[in-house]
Amino acid sequence: MPLGIIVNTASIIFGGVIGTWAGGKLSENFKENMNMIFGCCSMAMGISSIVLMGNMPAVIFSVVIGTAVGLAVRLGDRINNAGKMMQCFMSRFIRHPDTAASKEEDSMLVTAIVLFCASGTGIYGAIVSGITGDHSILIAKSILDLFTAIIFACSLGITVSMIAILQVLIFMVLFLCAGFIFPLTTDEMINDFKACGGVLMLATGFRISKVKMFPTADMIPAMVIVMPVSWLWTSYVLPLIG
Repeated sequence: MPLGIIVNTASIIFGGVIGTWAGGKLSENFKENMNMIFGCCSMAMGISSIVLMGNMPAVIFSVVIGTAVGLAVRLGDRINNAGKMMQCFMSRFIRHPDTAASKEEDSMLVTAIVLFCASGTGIYGAIVSGITGDHSILIAKSILDLFTAIIFACSLGITVSMIAILQVLIFMVLFLCAGFIFPLTTDEMINDFKACGGVLMLATGFRISKVKMFPTADMIPAMVIVMPVSWLWTSYVLPLIG
């Protein structure tokens, strides 16, 4: 039973509902300061994953090439457009249809989608949950996601809860495919995968804190290629230079 996925999804849904209700009751100063705290937490989670890195060249190569691919296919714009469609759909029921999202809200929505659906912690947690039945990683992630969803929903409304639909689809696919994926991996590949996810989490933290708007959505392809690149590096490149 995918208990970790259920808990994580529920945390986003409830956080979105609470944030939508409380949005008008919280001061802008409170929301801004809490955003900085959540950004700091995201950075801390990213750094804790990056230190597990086994092959720095493989991870850096994956991040650079993966981001280049994302930018080339305009993945960030596609995710942004999908997010706008979600907002427009929900505005029919929650907001006045003429209410247009600002550029800042668009940026926040992309950040939320990446944070909830494409973090290394979440992806790895779904795989571990499917293989071992250990849900602790996703449950720990749920704590941060709950409060992050509340703050995001103060500005974005119930659209934040809709992100849970996308998340559960992605995580359930990983959960069901974990039995095929995990046996093909090594400890070094897993650590490099976590480190790559940590880079995304670190970049996401900068976005949440509004320090620097990294193209986090365009960086997602790095998560797909990092394990094969890590395997190629350890199997073929290291023996040549070692």
